[in-house]
Amino acid sequence: MRFRLACLLAVLVAAPLAAAHAESYPTRPVKIISAQAPGSSVDILARLIGGKLSEAWGQQVIVENRPGANAIIGMEAAARAKPDGYTLAMAVPSAMTMNPFIYKALPYKPLTDFVPITQTTAITFVMFVTPSLPATSVAELIALARAKPGVLNYSSAGIGNQTHLAGALFAAQAGVSMTHVPNKGETQAVLDVLSGETQLMFSTMPIATPHIKAGKLRLLAVCGAERSQEFPDTPTLSEAGLPGLVIAGWTGILAPTGVAPEIVAQIQAQVARVLAAPEVRASLAQQGAAPVGSTPTEFAALIQAETKKWGPVIEAAGLAMSQ
Repeated sequence: MRFRLACLLAVLVAAPLAAAHAESYPTRPVKIISAQAPGSSVDILARLIGGKLSEAWGQQVIVENRPGANAIIGMEAAARAKPDGYTLAMAVPSAMTMNPFIYKALPYKPLTDFVPITQTTAITFVMFVTPSLPATSVAELIALARAKPGVLNYSSAGIGNQTHLAGALFAAQAGVSMTHVPNKGETQAVLDVLSGETQLMFSTMPIATPHIKAGKLRLLAVCGAERSQEFPDTPTLSEAGLPGLVIAGWTGILAPTGVAPEIVAQIQAQVARVLAAPEVRASLAQQGAAPVGSTPTEFAALIQAETKKWGPVIEAAGLAMSQ
């Protein structure tokens, strides 16, 4: 009986303390780990959100880039951080829903090592080529690839990254053979297409748009289910002759498992307010990203659904590794 009373007293004492802690959060700088390279679309988004959170909270929000190993380095660091709400992570599909099928010894567990806070955006993927390539449409590219099997090279941000799997899916559905050239991050992969070292890439619209508008990259298709408002004259992959082929990205914010639910709720609410701001929505629209601001439950459901979607694709492509 004494033990039960002691436990009850501990709970009654701890509850107000936890609530008070949540109400005062944050009392010091907050770090957002981006497992992508500086200048990547994810990095741009993290800094946009981080800057607005800094203004709202009156505390500095620092974006720490920890790229490498297909986001494993950054995600492992985030998973091992103290679960106090002061270390967050930007999540992307490759890190959360693809790596588990590719790396057998993955040093973090996406579904148990993190608490989903909110999906921040839905991101449009685009297909582009270097302007020197003699292909001005998806049909012409497919014809060129069929005429020269394995000669065309496509960039990706790394093996198993969504930019890689997008190319693999395209090649399979189009019935062509292309050579995959993995790189250390999305930014460098795009630079390879800009320089002509590789001929094409499937990438997120935010990082590609400036180069497309400058005429340094040639846009062939939008990979979403609908055309982009930014490029209304560009067809989708389905319209270009590959029905049903849709490639879409997303981003979200996570915390290490163990963060107090009150703090998770507070972060989600503030990020949702940031994403609802007209200037933020306008900035995202120009980059091919749509704001979301979902609940933790909704974001968790998305991660689980995406995991079920990509697992069979990766296994069918023979991308599983032994490490």
